[in-house]
Amino acid sequence: MNDALITFDNLSIGYNGQPVLSDISLSIARDSFTAILGANGSGKSTLLKTLLGLISPLAGRIDSTQSSTGAPLVFGYVPQAGQFDPIYLLTGFDVALMGTYGRVRPGRFVPSAERAFTRECLRAAGADDLAHKRFAELSGGQKQRVLIARALATRPDVLVLDEPTAGVDAEATHTVLEFISNTRRERQITVLIVTHDFAAIRHHAQQILWLHQGKVLQGAPDELLTSERIVEIFEIGIS
Repeated sequence: MNDALITFDNLSIGYNGQPVLSDISLSIARDSFTAILGANGSGKSTLLKTLLGLISPLAGRIDSTQSSTGAPLVFGYVPQAGQFDPIYLLTGFDVALMGTYGRVRPGRFVPSAERAFTRECLRAAGADDLAHKRFAELSGGQKQRVLIARALATRPDVLVLDEPTAGVDAEATHTVLEFISNTRRERQITVLIVTHDFAAIRHHAQQILWLHQGKVLQGAPDELLTSERIVEIFEIGIS
């Protein structure tokens, strides 16, 4: 793997002074694909929110290097599709265009160059035919493609995805993960993905972060995702 892009240094995270995960010390390599696994309530979303700066660490710190241009890292975030309120009459293009808002001054129209770039991102995500369709009416897999296009429109150094294959079938899961893997290689970005799909992710991830009983186990897929190791983790926890 390449050099460390993000480092967790004795990090403890949680809410109202109560830790969910404690004493995390590990690094995320530049241009790598890391999968975050764990049961519901294990701290996956808390870890993402802390990394994105939405909540503050209880202890320790997160260090990151600069992007290849020398600027602070840009994070492209792909939430679960169900987090979008269906009452909004937004098209796929409207949702993807949100990714450019960080570069547009408040009160200004989105420039034509940014709109053109958004269309490129939709094409890259295989979602160009969804641009004029209402987002709320799309299937789960189609919504994820639009949300990935929105994240790509931020021009990210790090792509963070929260269960992008939740609620979609096996074929759509394969297609989405293949696209994410190809995008990482082509754009040389770092990917962190939260997932419950052990079988599918083992073919794409280079590193696994398994959140369990307040701790984080780190390793390669062929180390942590064997049947024997999975049983061991669930039966005796993380030593």
